[in-house]
Amino acid sequence: MSESAEKGIEPIDGKCSFVLPDREKLEALAEFAAGAGHEINNPLATIIGRAQLLLKDERDPQRRQMLMSIGAQAYRIRDMIGDAMLFGRPPHPELNDLPLSEIIAKVTNNQAGILAIENCQVVSTVPDSIFLRADPVQFAIVMTELIRNSRQALHPDGGVIKISAGIEGPNAIIEVHDQGKGFSEIESRHAFDPFFSGRQAGRGLGFGLSKCWRIIEQHSAKIEIESTLAGPTTIRIRWPLASDPHPSLFNEQTSN
Repeated sequence: MSESAEKGIEPIDGKCSFVLPDREKLEALAEFAAGAGHEINNPLATIIGRAQLLLKDERDPQRRQMLMSIGAQAYRIRDMIGDAMLFGRPPHPELNDLPLSEIIAKVTNNQAGILAIENCQVVSTVPDSIFLRADPVQFAIVMTELIRNSRQALHPDGGVIKISAGIEGPNAIIEVHDQGKGFSEIESRHAFDPFFSGRQAGRGLGFGLSKCWRIIEQHSAKIEIESTLAGPTTIRIRWPLASDPHPSLFNEQTSN
């Protein structure tokens, strides 16, 4: 086995090498997140509650803004702890047969506002015939984060985010493609590191891709990233197909 393979580095078409999270560090993060979730969330709840209580009777605009900022930052900390807990020890997926095109349409619709503000457009060419075996909530998180990642790479000019899919053996091959700024050598080595952020360079990392990788791993799926520094970037997922898509049953449910 080569040195790069021993370190979990996966070269994709010779363009970038992406390092997967270390198992020992992952377990340490899980232990930290479990303890931090309890110890930090309790005082955070108190801070949020007090800020909301004071905001009720506050009439001064500047003080109201300060109280809203306190609450917003407290929620941000809570969400970061939640992300750490999800990454460290994600819930066991509740598997269902999912229509891929419908899930992508819903995820895109949920981001319609921010996509419009950032002058981004999602173009999906996913056929209606592809069904996945996945947890619907967790798969939606994966697609949400991949679209968010492309949006951040396309900032500030915006652009098109292309989503396509096909079938290869027992798997669906899902690709999310953008022409935004790609991954630098350093960013490629931290793409799945939850404590690294490349936002100052244009493509947001942090917990987004980390959550994706963790959920994908839970579903016995795989993620690959093909990127150059100037772009474009293609994120490719190999996801198990549903054994029985039940298309007629799904159509009946959605028509009611």
